[in-house]
Amino acid sequence: MFIEIISPETTIFSGEIKKAKFPGKEGSFEVLNNHAPLVAVLKKGKIRITDAENKNTLFDVNGGVVEIKKNKIIVLAE
Repeated sequence: MFIEIISPETTIFSGEIKKAKFPGKEGSFEVLNNHAPLVAVLKKGKIRITDAENKNTLFDVNGGVVEIKKNKIIVLAE
C-alpha cells in the first residue's frame, strides 16, 4: 500500500507501508491493504504508519483530509 502525506509547504512522507492509523474527526481508524474507498476529515492528532519491517513512525497533524482508493492513501495535512 502506498501513502503520501502532504502539507501546503512540502511532502512530509511518501512510500510503501503495511498499515496506517488516523485521528478521524468522528474517531480514529486504521487502514490496511485492500481497504474500501474512503474520504475522511482528520482532527488534530497523530498519524501512525507501520512499514514493511513493522517500524512505527508518527506524524503530528492539525487536521486535514485523507483519501483512500485502490491501495493508495493521500493525506492533505494542515
